Amino acid sequence: MPVTAAAVCPHPPLLVPEVATGAAPDLADLRTACLTAINHLAETTHILVVGSGAEGTYDASAGGGFGAYGAPQVRIGVGPAVLPLSLAVGGWLLEQTKAARLPRTYRAVAVDAAPADCVRLGREIASSNERIGLLVMGDGSARRSEHSPVHLHPRAEIFDTTVANAFQHKDLDVLQALDPQLATELQAAGRAPWQVLAGALENTALNGDLTYEAAPYGVGYFVASFT
Repeated sequence: MPVTAAAVCPHPPLLVPEVATGAAPDLADLRTACLTAINHLAETTHILVVGSGAEGTYDASAGGGFGAYGAPQVRIGVGPAVLPLSLAVGGWLLEQTKAARLPRTYRAVAVDAAPADCVRLGREIASSNERIGLLVMGDGSARRSEHSPVHLHPRAEIFDTTVANAFQHKDLDVLQALDPQLATELQAAGRAPWQVLAGALENTALNGDLTYEAAPYGVGYFVASFT
């Protein structure tokens, strides 16, 4: 059975209030948009969280933590913190929603994975016999302003606008065609996971809905639902 619902969220650790501390209200709207999108996955039978990181698959018990960001008390799963940041944030968000009760698996995709490999992985995911709810974690360009983690790049906003429009209109061709070299130059960590999404949605009738688009800290953040 193909993917029956999907959500796209960013993965800044500041989404976790204990990390953000006094700045937590700054991302309240983004946090709410993420939780709303993930709640749409609650009618599926298995959640697959996809994000960038060292290639690997993890089961639901895999540990993730935020000690490196000043909040060692916030953890998900059990055992050592093995999940990369994208999956740890995805797991934390999932725990805040009604979809938390569902079985889950985590899949990390290399940030430099070839587009064709990402799309192929998405197609494999869609061939599952389960009703998969796909949670795709990925940030846009980290070069959107002079206050960005890396200095402003003239193509950053155009890149992010292209991605946002592709989510809104479910333009899978645009997502599949994203240039990995440009994404690397713009430090857009979501490129590979988004191309997995594009492969997974190819044979679905799901409609896209972009519910959040902003760059509050000079990094492009998007939230979208496919239902």
